[in-house]
Amino acid sequence: MSRTAAPRPRAPRRSGGSSSGAGMGVWLGLAAVLVLLDQFTKVLILGHFQLGDSVTVTSFFNVVRVHNPGAAFSFLADASGWQRWFFTGLAVVASGFIVWMLKKHPGQTLFCLAISLILGGAIGNVIDRVLYGYVVDFVQLHYGGWAFPAFNVADSAITGGAIGLIWDELRRVRKGA
Repeated sequence: MSRTAAPRPRAPRRSGGSSSGAGMGVWLGLAAVLVLLDQFTKVLILGHFQLGDSVTVTSFFNVVRVHNPGAAFSFLADASGWQRWFFTGLAVVASGFIVWMLKKHPGQTLFCLAISLILGGAIGNVIDRVLYGYVVDFVQLHYGGWAFPAFNVADSAITGGAIGLIWDELRRVRKGA
């Protein structure tokens, strides 16, 4: 008498993923590469620039050295110091949630790519907050008399991840309509 196992039911997927999605190791690896790239660029800036130094690269791009003790766009930068640990704790909690989401939705390629970018960026900036008490920013875009606040590789990854999440959700909603 031969016994065959019944096929296992598949977990439902969100749209934007693929049935052969990358494993969690790929997503954590991507986040790790982003952390390394972010920290490498910041070490270069810290080693070659003094605080406030600026080098014009093009008519719209400078490399600068800025310290941001706050959050995006220097939000709470002038607070008394509590923000360092608040934003560190917030990023640690968010990172744990992201890892949980990666485990829960491993086949959703765009979704996992987006949250992996956010994870790598969050960890890159947490390292700065823990080591220095501020985030090292160095990319400055400008035009005419206008300048966008300086940012870094981690910030770029977080922004790219946020755009990816919006794109993933728009694709999901469009397929459901």
